[in-house]
Amino acid sequence: MQDSTPLVVGIDVGGTKTRLRARAGTRPVADHVRASSGWRPHDPAAAADWLTALVRQALPPGSRPSAVAVGGHACETPRQCEEIRAALRARLEVPCLVVGDAELLVPAAGLDKGVGLVAGTGSVAVGRFADGSSVQVGGWGAVLGDEGGSAGLVREAARAAWAAHDRGDAPDALALKLLDALDVSEVPALGAALESATDVSADWGRHAPVVFAAADEGSLIARQVIADGGRSLASLVVRLVERGITVDDVVVAGSTVLAQPALYTAFTSSLAEAVPTARPRPLQVPPVEGAVALARSLA
Repeated sequence: MQDSTPLVVGIDVGGTKTRLRARAGTRPVADHVRASSGWRPHDPAAAADWLTALVRQALPPGSRPSAVAVGGHACETPRQCEEIRAALRARLEVPCLVVGDAELLVPAAGLDKGVGLVAGTGSVAVGRFADGSSVQVGGWGAVLGDEGGSAGLVREAARAAWAAHDRGDAPDALALKLLDALDVSEVPALGAALESATDVSADWGRHAPVVFAAADEGSLIARQVIADGGRSLASLVVRLVERGITVDDVVVAGSTVLAQPALYTAFTSSLAEAVPTARPRPLQVPPVEGAVALARSLA
């Protein structure tokens, strides 16, 4: 007798890696991780093709999902998410939902309401108005935004190193580690090295550990970059408050903020000062669990 338990698929498309989980009831069916290269969220047809290929690759042969939910990096507006959802629905012919990746955090934490804040390669926060409509702040990519994410930290570290160079200061631990990481011989060459990146977010972001290492070695400049990054993350929550979002639980995730205690402490300290009612909650499970929960609600 064929199993009639709905097979639900949740997908978390991050700035660097993508994770798909599929379950039939409580039974795990697939847990697949791949790079996010090729993800083009501003082209709905291309994004839907990419997701469809991922689903077909990850599921066992002959399996057909009952519902698919996606949290997508750089899905920045409801219209954009809806266009991808409609294209994906047409391809898979099952109920689909597409939201920004930060919207996975609250359901992943088992909560019905709250704010989600991601600081991995990039940074973004999302909340909901009383009518259920969502609002997202931050993001905007490593060149113009993503403060507090790994790529943004590297950008600001380079700017701080340049400022010290312009003051006539000798290179400190931060500057020396950036030179080594980017394989250049002097501080003025950092700009060309960063600008030569093929994938700006990923290529810049992978150097973020040197900022924290320099801070551990006593670099006051690196420590200031980290403190500023934490304040920037807290400011995302402040923007939501200013938009009229009620902020209580703030579910925090991301490969940068949760892996680096100095950044997390800078964030929580700034948040406590700016929004005393906010309760930061580090996410204890992968964000893809939020996508699985959303897919289950569709099925």
